[in-house]
Amino acid sequence: MFQDSPIYDRLIAERGDIPTQVRREAERVSREVEFAMQPLLSGGTAPAPVRPAPPAPTWQRSALPPGPGQL
Repeated sequence: MFQDSPIYDRLIAERGDIPTQVRREAERVSREVEFAMQPLLSGGTAPAPVRPAPPAPTWQRSALPPGPGQL
């Protein structure tokens, strides 16, 4: 893209080839996502989603003792 550009060459020398690094990282992430999605795309059964446990109650209502004449 910028083969004959001295400004681009100087930026690469000073800062590194950021577009190439980003491209490689995007390709790596794409491969990882493809690998992770294979069971779903092949029609296999996906593992059940993990549901977080409900939070522990901070208080509980206790039963009232029976009133007079309710025994």
